[in-house]
Amino acid sequence: MVASPISAPRSAALKELVERGYFEQASDVEALDRNLEQGMVTAYIGYDPTARSLHVGNLLTIMALRVLQRHGHRPICLIGAGTALVGDPSGRSETRRLMTTEQIAENATSFRSQLERFLHFDRGVENDAFMLNNADWLGQLGYLEFLRDIGRHFTVNRMIAAKTYRDRLEAELPLSFLEFNYQLLQAYDFWHLYHKHGCTLQMGGSDQWGNMIAGVELIRRSSAHSRATGTGTGTDAVQSLTCPLLTTPDGRKMGKTERGAVWLDPRKMAPFEYYQYWINSDDSMTGRLLRLFTELPLDEITALTDVTGAALREAKNRLAFETTELLHGRDAATQAQTASKQAFGGGGDWSAVSCVEIDTATIKLIELVAHPSIAAFKSKRDARQRIESGAVRLNGAACADPNHLIRVGDCGEQGLRLQAGKRNRFRVRLTG
Repeated sequence: MVASPISAPRSAALKELVERGYFEQASDVEALDRNLEQGMVTAYIGYDPTARSLHVGNLLTIMALRVLQRHGHRPICLIGAGTALVGDPSGRSETRRLMTTEQIAENATSFRSQLERFLHFDRGVENDAFMLNNADWLGQLGYLEFLRDIGRHFTVNRMIAAKTYRDRLEAELPLSFLEFNYQLLQAYDFWHLYHKHGCTLQMGGSDQWGNMIAGVELIRRSSAHSRATGTGTGTDAVQSLTCPLLTTPDGRKMGKTERGAVWLDPRKMAPFEYYQYWINSDDSMTGRLLRLFTELPLDEITALTDVTGAALREAKNRLAFETTELLHGRDAATQAQTASKQAFGGGGDWSAVSCVEIDTATIKLIELVAHPSIAAFKSKRDARQRIESGAVRLNGAACADPNHLIRVGDCGEQGLRLQAGKRNRFRVRLTG
């Protein structure tokens, strides 16, 4: 199935998705536009619980669901505890590490509170979002019945033509039979949600296009079979819509830093660090990020970003504040903003800066700034040069000795104040 082109949308929801940059392609844009205009559409996005927190890479699709809900449509957040037992091969050159059911269940429980920052769940209105877990139905499937009732609608020829599988095969990289089943399971999720919850739209990142279209085709083929045998009516109403994968100007996936993922859970990333992530984003992306990750009016975004040089700093400040407020609330955003101004304007309150604990009794300064939980510079060589040039400060004083030894007693109750370069600021506590 080839994606249909976009023209001028009639529905307010699709218009906003397009204008703000959430729309990349859809299986049938005209039908989707018509459905969104005629009444409430139920749409779902799946999130595999492979970590204890969602991250900024997930945020674009969460914001897209938020747009739909604001226009009266109903989101389903599908926790992929069942498919996580298989592992999504999309965008990967090697098999994912398999997780235990206990790990998956623990991760899944933390997602609800993060999603509630962006979607309303229990207001008693028709378009309340709700969360489902695909382990509830995938775990009940009988293998023979699944092959007979679902597998019969797929051909191996078509499946290996999908980019995910084709890339692995062409590179002569392993593709396990377990992973080969992933597309069928995701297609079945859509089939199940369509029949049980009236879900007619699946959304996701562009790397999911093949899996999403498999779901559309499964519903249509099984419906056609039902019509032919007199056991059902079928429909052509189901659609898939992909959001663009957001990358930085140097081609990296948005939502990654040198220290790892940008998490939505404040226990994994403090509001101050989250604020700093947006402040430090590339200037050239400011307008796009404001459209995607804030709800500022488009004309205001244009006015904010129709500038260059130092004047763009105000737009970056608005980006950081608005994104932090959406996730953590106004008080946390205000505190992060104040701490940021104090940190990078000289002196200030360090209370909003997260504390990094390192399990050692002593550590050299160069090892500290290169530690995985800090990773302040690109490499150890770069770290040495920056230290020697005076770019690192301990408790406010410059330290130009890469071999300077830091001990437990140097950290105090509140932690050693470490500033590495202009943008990296930590409180460090040694626990060895």
